[in-house]
Amino acid sequence: MRTPRGAGALALDGRWHQISPRYVVSQLVQNAVVIALVAVAALVLTTLLEQSWVWVPAGLVIALDLITLIILPRQARALGYMLRADDVVFRRGILWQRMVAVPYGRMQLVDITQGPLDRLFGISQLKMVTAAASTGVQIPGLAQPAAEALRDTLIEVAENRRTGL
Repeated sequence: MRTPRGAGALALDGRWHQISPRYVVSQLVQNAVVIALVAVAALVLTTLLEQSWVWVPAGLVIALDLITLIILPRQARALGYMLRADDVVFRRGILWQRMVAVPYGRMQLVDITQGPLDRLFGISQLKMVTAAASTGVQIPGLAQPAAEALRDTLIEVAENRRTGL
């Protein structure tokens, strides 16, 4: 078996890798912004239109967002990936757990994306696209160097085996 030899290459050792803790902070900020926007919108509508019923849907949205904030750290700990000899395995979920194994030979594209807030926190999302739409994998919350190292490793392994990418 040939393994990647690049400077930042990751080992195909079958160990779980976690996402960056900055992902949780980024998501907390995003959810706080949503809560603030919903509260301001409800306040403006209540003041201008004198309709107090606006607080019912706003309260539901805020309550759901607060529940999301509470479980967010546990959800982030459930995200991870493992590089094995023949495939990369991705896991996510607390109650509804999902594990996806993507063979290196099935990958067609490895894409790294960043939103404005992601750039601020130095995190990225790595997306692996396969021929089957249901097996496309997205790994959010990777530190930028980790995302680039993972992308380079996946490309190098696929090229070494003359499959996929």
